[in-house]
Amino acid sequence: MATFLYKLGRLAFRRRHFVALLWVALLTLAGVGAATAPAAGSTSFSIPGTEAQKAFDLLEQRFPGASADGATGRVVFKAPEGEKMTDAAHRATVAKTVKELGDGSEVVSVTDPFTTNAVSKDGTVAYASVRYDAPAMELKDATRDALEKTADEARDTGLTVDVGGDVLQAEPETGAIGEAIGLAIAAVVLVITLGSLVAAGLPLLTAIIGVAIGVSTIATLAKALDLGDTTSTLAGMIGLAVGIDYALFIVSRYRAELAEGRDREEAAGRATGTAGSAVVFAGLTVVIALAGLAVVNVPMLTKMGLAAAGTVVIAVLIALTMIPALLGYAGRKVRPAGEKRGRTAAPGTSVKPNLGTRWASFVIRRPAAVLLLGVLGLGAVALPVSQLELGLPDDGSQPTSTTQRRAYDLLSEGFGPGFNGPLMIVVDARNSDDPKAAATTVTDGIKGLKDVVTVTPAAFNKAGDTATITVVPGSKPSSAQTEDLVHAIRDQGAGVRSDTGANVLVTGTTAMNIDFSQKLSDALIPYLALVVGLAFLLLIVVFRSILVPLKAALGFLLSVLAALGAVVAVFQWGWLGGLLGVEETGPIMSMMPIFMVGVVFGLAMDYEVFLVTRMREAYVHGESPSQAIVTGFKHSARVVVAAAVIMMAVFGGFISSGESMIKMIGFGLAIAVFFDAFVVRMAIVPAVLALLGRRAWWLPKWLDRALPNVDVEGEGLRTQAERDADPDEDRELVRV
Repeated sequence: MATFLYKLGRLAFRRRHFVALLWVALLTLAGVGAATAPAAGSTSFSIPGTEAQKAFDLLEQRFPGASADGATGRVVFKAPEGEKMTDAAHRATVAKTVKELGDGSEVVSVTDPFTTNAVSKDGTVAYASVRYDAPAMELKDATRDALEKTADEARDTGLTVDVGGDVLQAEPETGAIGEAIGLAIAAVVLVITLGSLVAAGLPLLTAIIGVAIGVSTIATLAKALDLGDTTSTLAGMIGLAVGIDYALFIVSRYRAELAEGRDREEAAGRATGTAGSAVVFAGLTVVIALAGLAVVNVPMLTKMGLAAAGTVVIAVLIALTMIPALLGYAGRKVRPAGEKRGRTAAPGTSVKPNLGTRWASFVIRRPAAVLLLGVLGLGAVALPVSQLELGLPDDGSQPTSTTQRRAYDLLSEGFGPGFNGPLMIVVDARNSDDPKAAATTVTDGIKGLKDVVTVTPAAFNKAGDTATITVVPGSKPSSAQTEDLVHAIRDQGAGVRSDTGANVLVTGTTAMNIDFSQKLSDALIPYLALVVGLAFLLLIVVFRSILVPLKAALGFLLSVLAALGAVVAVFQWGWLGGLLGVEETGPIMSMMPIFMVGVVFGLAMDYEVFLVTRMREAYVHGESPSQAIVTGFKHSARVVVAAAVIMMAVFGGFISSGESMIKMIGFGLAIAVFFDAFVVRMAIVPAVLALLGRRAWWLPKWLDRALPNVDVEGEGLRTQAERDADPDEDRELVRV
């Protein structure tokens, strides 16, 4: 591995014009593809194998033409203080609004609140439901503009008017200002770490090019592969972070090689052969973790993982080829490590050990205390995980400045919190002797359950073999009471099936969210086993050890649990919520735990590979286990810390997003990187290695013989260098 990458680095350095043109051509091709590709349209959301999805599919079969996937909207009216919606003037305004809403070319139906009993008991709130024939993301801009104009005209009469539903669904805000701040912080850290603007600019430039290629490719394929906006946002977030880090490690190693007196082409080759090998294996762990999301069997999550994994692959390839090429262009503007512009160290003066050396020496002297403090600290932060509640964001989690959130609150005020999350009961009576009697049995049974406010009469399809019943719970959609009601209806359905032959299914957005959360929870352990198992095997090959990969995996579990605990404390309990712009607390997004496991595991292994490969390199070259720890920190700690700060800055930039899901992911990944880099890798890892001593690098002889030698430490490069330095030795070996 190291020898191949060494040759690749030297080739890219010499053929820098060709390499640069190649990547510019790929960037141009991806950009043109994104610009000319058809609009992505609606992103389908399905959860194969769940009851809610089966019911939804059944509705599409039995109620053809009902536009089950069409956009919906609710125009909510509230009368001024002391007045009622039933006043003549307000009724006239509502009637005019309903008529104008029905004139839209994409409108299927509009309901009048005074004919559908959609007026609150106190008469102050009413709503009109609008159904469209196209999904939300495929609606014409003119349709949305007409809806907003109609709402504005009604608002001008003195009524409070807001629009809810998915009809106004827009692209998620990614927090552009926060991203810019994150990149600015990354630039400052790179300048401090690498000592010059030119050297600092290389990782930023290559990372931006890699992300641009990745995101543009996603945009090009979005329509064909049904990729949503969140897919490109997350791919960009991860691609930018790892792209900067991977390039940083190679540039840093290049400067170290220059400091040892090597010429620039040789230094570029050696940096690519050694640090580049670590980049390859670090990238592989990230790709495994992201691609492994496919085992959850949720198409949306699979696509997000594969798209992000593809962006990581691009980041690795750019780091291995474009960085050596740009180093060739930079020439003497990238200086050797330790060299200051205009100053050289005086002969005979001693060099003060750097902070990494001093910290490693401290940990080696007190490994048990450092280990205990680190484990107990992360364990305390992880405690809130025991109170974790999962759910999916709805209009109730939107910022209070949005019309969707105001409509949500008005409906809760007028009709109760459960009105925003009605349940759709599907009665499949095709095998029943009396479908109407079966539907009546279902309706009567649901009315007797707890937390039920309203049960509508059964509505049959034209064939008369399938009915739908709408149930309004008494609690809000994301509450535990509503989840209990869904399970109670399903439990009751088993008895209905045995008595009448009818099959009872529960669906709707609320039920879909509950099933989604359950599916992710069930998949978490198998996913962990798959990803950690594969990465464990990969790290055994890299480190030639059993205990080092085991320690890496256990440390990751500790850091991800602590990060989830912090997410619960902020987004579920509201701690520091005002500081982070969290306007509404509630359940944690269902995909957050499994997504964090995937992403954080990959990133954690990045730091493990970059830090410990330097220790392994020192150990195999003859240093004692303790001295190898110090050497590893001497050469890698500064760069690992810089990489972690950069990654935290990039992820932290997404906390400013107005989209609750993006905000939560940005915070979760940023705090996870902090815990893993600064507590696990910088404190717990050296403490454990110091306690284990030589046992840390133990590997059974039979396994050592069976494993392939990937030479991450660059031992092959050193051997070749020694032969090049003494060609007589080679001739002597040949004669022997």
